[in-house]
Amino acid sequence: MGVLDDILIHCPPSYGRKKLKRNKQLQTVEIKVKMDCEGCERKVRKSVQGMKGVTQIEVDPKQHKLTVIGYVDPKKVLMRVRHKTGKKAEMWPYVPYDVVDHPYVQGVYDRKAPPGYVRNVELVPDPQITSLARASSTEVKYITAFSDDNPTGCSVM
Repeated sequence: MGVLDDILIHCPPSYGRKKLKRNKQLQTVEIKVKMDCEGCERKVRKSVQGMKGVTQIEVDPKQHKLTVIGYVDPKKVLMRVRHKTGKKAEMWPYVPYDVVDHPYVQGVYDRKAPPGYVRNVELVPDPQITSLARASSTEVKYITAFSDDNPTGCSVM
């Protein structure tokens, strides 16, 4: 037996093994970044273009929206955009207004939101606003009773 064989035999098992990395999942990361011109749009696109794991980049300057699809960490993408562009960036805070039960409640409706979008209700920290934004079961019962979609419901003319 040589010296190398003696070292390999007496080494603890953790030294000979590689640590396995956890594979990242395919994600869609949406970020809100203010873009005024084509130069800003190009700067935002180039900031994430060289990232490892990015498969697709979409920039919508009218909505001030950057969409990154790939095997990436959303926090790292956000930090990279902030660092490389020097602009204020945040995760996309809006959802389509069809998803929210009451889209015009205070705290949910946002004038700065793009057309067809309202602020995400889960991001609103005030529990009183959150309870107002969701329809209760009695509201739903009365709304469906007088609905045109309900053929057995009451119709008031």
